[in-house]
Amino acid sequence: MRKFYAFCTTLFLTTTVLSQSSITGFSRQAAADQLQTEARFDKQLDADHIGATIKQLSAYPHHLGSPGGKAVADTIYNRLKSYGWQVKIEEYRVLFPTPKHRALEMVAPKKFKAQLKEKALAEDATSSQPGQLPTYNAWSADGDLTAPLIFVNYGLPADYEVLERLGINVKGKIVIAKYGRSWRGIKPKLAQEHGAVGCIIYSDPADDGYVAGEVYPKGPFKNETGVQRGSVMDMPVYPGDPLTPDFASTKEAKRIERGAAVNLLKIPVLPIGYKDAQPLLESLAGQVAPATWAGALPFTYHIGDGQTKIHLAMSFNWDQVSCYNVIATIPGSTYPNEWVVRGNHHDAWVNGASDPISGEATLLEEAKAIGELLKTGWKPKRTLVYCSWDGEEQALLGSTEHVEDHVSELKDKAVVYINSDGNGRGYLGAGGSHALQTLVNEVARDVIDPQTGVSVKDRVLARNAVNAKDAGTIKKALSETTIRLSPLGSGSDYSPFFQHVGIPSLNISYGGEESGGEYHSIYDSYDNFIRFKDPGFKYEVALAQTAGRIVLRMSEAELLPFDYTNLATVIKAYTDELIASTDEMRELTTLEKSMKAKNMYDLAADSAKHLSPYVPKPEVPFLDFSALQNAVTALQLAVDSLSKILASDTGLTARNTLNRLLPKAEQHLLIEKGLPGRPWYKHAIYAPGLYTGYGVKTMPYIREAIEERNWAQAKEGIGATTSAILQLTAFLKSIKK
Repeated sequence: MRKFYAFCTTLFLTTTVLSQSSITGFSRQAAADQLQTEARFDKQLDADHIGATIKQLSAYPHHLGSPGGKAVADTIYNRLKSYGWQVKIEEYRVLFPTPKHRALEMVAPKKFKAQLKEKALAEDATSSQPGQLPTYNAWSADGDLTAPLIFVNYGLPADYEVLERLGINVKGKIVIAKYGRSWRGIKPKLAQEHGAVGCIIYSDPADDGYVAGEVYPKGPFKNETGVQRGSVMDMPVYPGDPLTPDFASTKEAKRIERGAAVNLLKIPVLPIGYKDAQPLLESLAGQVAPATWAGALPFTYHIGDGQTKIHLAMSFNWDQVSCYNVIATIPGSTYPNEWVVRGNHHDAWVNGASDPISGEATLLEEAKAIGELLKTGWKPKRTLVYCSWDGEEQALLGSTEHVEDHVSELKDKAVVYINSDGNGRGYLGAGGSHALQTLVNEVARDVIDPQTGVSVKDRVLARNAVNAKDAGTIKKALSETTIRLSPLGSGSDYSPFFQHVGIPSLNISYGGEESGGEYHSIYDSYDNFIRFKDPGFKYEVALAQTAGRIVLRMSEAELLPFDYTNLATVIKAYTDELIASTDEMRELTTLEKSMKAKNMYDLAADSAKHLSPYVPKPEVPFLDFSALQNAVTALQLAVDSLSKILASDTGLTARNTLNRLLPKAEQHLLIEKGLPGRPWYKHAIYAPGLYTGYGVKTMPYIREAIEERNWAQAKEGIGATTSAILQLTAFLKSIKK
């Protein structure tokens, strides 16, 4: 495999033309000047200095609303000011529940009381500090209840379908679900929708523990007491302060009642480690869980027969706390009303060396390097805005309140938003607006991977070829010369910029070789980071080089490097995929109906499992996609015409006009009334899935309606999405030389 990897890397190096003197949006001379600027920028990046910043900012717990959180914000403020930036701290008042009481115990068939605490380790200097948030899920409901326990695998829709066929109902029960396969907030959401009165989430060692390798502190993986804290707010409905949807949570803001917040759960939720989970799961009897549900704990997994009863009690302090965003600015010398916005959050669940401080330290290093460029007389052409967000972990609080507070100004002035979060050793990961795909590829071409010495772009392409599963996909991967941007769902601070107001956005990080179980635990520490995440901080430098180049190229471009050809291509691909999947659903439904008529389900049923009769799903009606297909064709024609304009020689006045218009194109993909049931999300092409959370749903209005077999809504979605694409098409056609 190593020989094949080397072959792939060599092939890409010899077949890819690395014309590093050519940068989209720059003339030849301007490109040469830009590369010199980037070289000077790189010389100011210091791995040891980044490491020292990670150590300093992760030295103590610093969650939202804590003294440590304010201290970190003040440190960031002072750092940025010393680097020559204009800096302010922006304060919002946001709702943030913290635990007042937590209890989990088994009361039958035997007694057991969960510890609900991670063990301090001598090998981890900060694991025993005071001020740590206990293990809990923010936005759980208060509750004190005793009920039977039911195991629901990962607690996903497909798992509840299995339970239904087994004749098992979770109504009135407490469910226990494994972390993984979806965002954590989906598990209690589905439990609540199916009538459960409480939810426990645990990390099974099969997914996050000793099956993967040695556990912490001997290795990086989750030990028996490690717990993943995290938000369970229904962010796919809307993020931010739940009491101020669509407007900023200032001190004077009018707030709705907590009971009226539709993105808050009504049942208590609690995360636990696998040491606390083992006695609960081992006590379950009744139906043996399907083989695919079994984890790695040393017993047979059962679903439960109602005999194992659990007492779960949760109460919270529902306080208003201060949320501190640090906003730093360098005014543009030529285009001060065109903003290049860069962001990373600074709050953590505990110490957060990896999440988020590895990304925050990189952002600060970029700011330092830009500050050194200022000392040489260099000035950015466009205004640079560097943002350190607070409250990201709870529900993107700081960034969402900021965007809601400055909607009009951001729509008018923001050219791009560039986000990072945690970072580690490995491969470049990039997602976002597909009109920025060319920019990302050119930057990835020019950044050298610190481990292999090839470009980070070539390393990603080689990895894709090595990971291909068959000859056809290997052949296709070997022919690829472009990194494909991933579509963005949710889970970090790009969401309000991108999916609420339509600002072109990117999310970038390195990773894939730093796996571990420290996520959102007390073990996300400096000691852990320097051993397992990025020893030597080399990929922190790589992230600074990558994000810094994107910032500088967007700042200095003579013609902003938006390539809407890529966007049109992916929209067509999503349309084709929707049509194909709908046709497949229709064919499958017809086949299932035929199988039911021949009693095949009854004949094949395993009577020992007491499966209820299988009911084929209703038939799939004809959906008319022709208007959408025509809109996609019109978009492609408009993009082709625009590409010719952008490729032609343009004078300064024409370039200035283009530069004001090009970043606003994506705003024309917004659906004014928003998505059904969640109007905060307005982007017609990208949204987090209602039942995937972080995971993206492309063309969400249509796709989710089809998946839910809501055919009336699917027709509405085709109309709304078609209209949005036509809006974009008309806008692009209006752009003249």
